[in-house]
Amino acid sequence: MTKNRTLLADTGHPVGVRVRMVLGLVVLVTACAVWGPGLFQGAEGSGVSSKPARFLLAAAAVLGASHLLGALMRRWRQPAVIGEILGGLLMGPSALGLVWPDATAWLFPAQVLAPLGLAAQLGLVLFMFLLGSELRTDQVKGPGSTGVVVLGAMGVPFVAGAGIAFLAADTLTGRAGHSTASVLFFGLAISITALPVLARILVDLGLARSQVGVSALAVAATGDGAAWTVLALILANTGLSGFASAWTTPCLALALLLVTVFCVKPALAALERRARGNGPVLLAVLVVGALSYAAVTELIGLHAAVGAFLFGTAAPRGSEAVERAGRRLRGFVVTVMVPLFFAQIGLSTSVTVLGTDPGGWVLLAVVLVAAVGSKVAGAGAAARLMGMSGPEALRFGILMNCRGVTELVVASIGLQYGLVSDAGFSILVLVAIVTTAVTGPLLRVLAAREAARVPSAARESVSLTPP
Repeated sequence: MTKNRTLLADTGHPVGVRVRMVLGLVVLVTACAVWGPGLFQGAEGSGVSSKPARFLLAAAAVLGASHLLGALMRRWRQPAVIGEILGGLLMGPSALGLVWPDATAWLFPAQVLAPLGLAAQLGLVLFMFLLGSELRTDQVKGPGSTGVVVLGAMGVPFVAGAGIAFLAADTLTGRAGHSTASVLFFGLAISITALPVLARILVDLGLARSQVGVSALAVAATGDGAAWTVLALILANTGLSGFASAWTTPCLALALLLVTVFCVKPALAALERRARGNGPVLLAVLVVGALSYAAVTELIGLHAAVGAFLFGTAAPRGSEAVERAGRRLRGFVVTVMVPLFFAQIGLSTSVTVLGTDPGGWVLLAVVLVAAVGSKVAGAGAAARLMGMSGPEALRFGILMNCRGVTELVVASIGLQYGLVSDAGFSILVLVAIVTTAVTGPLLRVLAAREAARVPSAARESVSLTPP
């Protein structure tokens, strides 16, 4: 008991520091929730504006909760991103809103939600730029076999998700109605694999350089590129762009793609050669370009995230200067901006929309089972067809089942465009969390079973502990 108390109280321990900080933040937020209305509205009748203070307090609460839970998840051998996502959910109607609705209403009033939403969109745009800039499909070996595995890993869950959306359209589709776009969107959301989270899991489990790990990264990278292309096509054909012709958005998107390939990409390569020694200038150009592309795609009827991702794919590959600029940007985006996006997701997610009717929860179970089963079976069967052994193919299928942040991004876009209902959105969020959380434990169980079958001298070859 003394040892545990010392560990928690040790100010040099990262989790101990976070616990102290967040406990202090909880006390502060509680005090503000009790006495805040008088404090933030100023003296009687003065009408003092409190918007900046309310926004800053909400942002502090979100960041504190996200990073505390992220640290706890790492201690429990889970990706930190799961805790950061849960931190956002805890602030929303699914947790704090049920236990203490007055606190949620006070912490996130309409005057806070608007700037919080804008900050979340900025974080999403910058994150998507980073994702695009780190997408290394140029290093994929054996494109033919990779394409076959991508087809299995994405095609089977795509069909499963689209089939469920077609049969349960009244519950899952949004204000866009029971349209082909809504059905295709839900299929795409189910077929996603989260490349950033997958890469982190592989490093944590010591599989990054294994055959299964390298193959999983190659397939996830190729699949991510394909997924965002398909999403752009779906959004272009929703008819929600405001243009008179349904062909306007696809034509403008094609024109932007051609400009990116033949003009922007060579220009960025030339700029990188000139600005290698001037990191701040290069970083500024990349950020300005990402924001500009995001604005353009938003204006032509696609989501801003698509434009930021497209600009990221145009960034020079293998450039130390670009990678250095990306590291500078990533620290701020991942630490500060992305948790605000998770908070927006959490405030939009409510398990109560599934209702007290068992039908909603049965639908959640069906979607979850279909998502896991179709992903593991489709990816595993394709990997087996390409020459992997049975255990390797099963491990590969489990890795591809990790959906993480990418599915949350796709789900939020679908909610914004009315392609998915509130209930459908909540289901996709829960599927993303569960499938990401079970990836590591399932791989450890498989490794333990394999280790029990091999001689003790060979156990190191199947260990999941990094060297």
